[in-house]
Parts: sequence; structure tokens; C-alpha cells
Amino acid sequence: QVQLVESGGGLVQSGGSLRLSCAASGIRSRIIYMGWYRQAPGKQRDLVARISSVGNANYAESVKGRFTISRDNAKNTVDLQMNSLKPEDTAVYYCTAIIGDTGAQLYWGQGTQVTVSS
Repeated sequence: QVQLVESGGGLVQSGGSLRLSCAASGIRSRIIYMGWYRQAPGKQRDLVARISSVGNANYAESVKGRFTISRDNAKNTVDLQMNSLKPEDTAVYYCTAIIGDTGAQLYWGQGTQVTVSS
């Protein structure tokens, strides 16, 4: 079955950087989108960034200019480079993938904690 495994979360000071990585396995169809969501305590889960199979990227307004998403189609991986981190970026970050050309399904990773201290 499809599995998404994240790595790279942790604790960083405000202004610092972290890089999140996600590897997808069990893939038998085309991955249309890969991306990252985040959920802070008491808040809804929101899209951070996503990237299509041809490299078109979309970002939440709050992270534009600070975060960069990249993808390796051959390895089925997606990375999120996070720079100039702020305390409000603290959240659990979830890797996602939309897989399949017909009846596409959304898959989630287990999440990785990112904590930014002030």
C-alpha cells in the first residue's frame, strides 16, 4: 500500500532553517501532486505548499518567499526548505500526495513536528 514517510522536523530558533523530506513508497500510479500541510494546536490543517508533476508550485501566503518546495519524480520524494522560520510556523507538518489519473486519492504521512522558539 501507499506510504508517505516524513523526516527532518525538530526544534529551531526563530530566524533559523529546517528542511523536511518525504518519501513515497508503494506507488503504482502517477503522483499528480505532492505537498505539505500543517496543523498547529487548536487550529485547522492548512495547505503550506504543493507541487505538480511538472514542477508548478503553489504556496500559502504566509510562507511565500521563505519556503521552497521541490520534488524528485524519479525517487517519489518531496522536500520543503523552510527559511526565516517564525514561532507561528510551529505545527505538525504532514506530507501529502494525490495519486492516480482516474479516481485520484489523497494520501497522508504520519506528520513531523516543527517547533520554532522565539
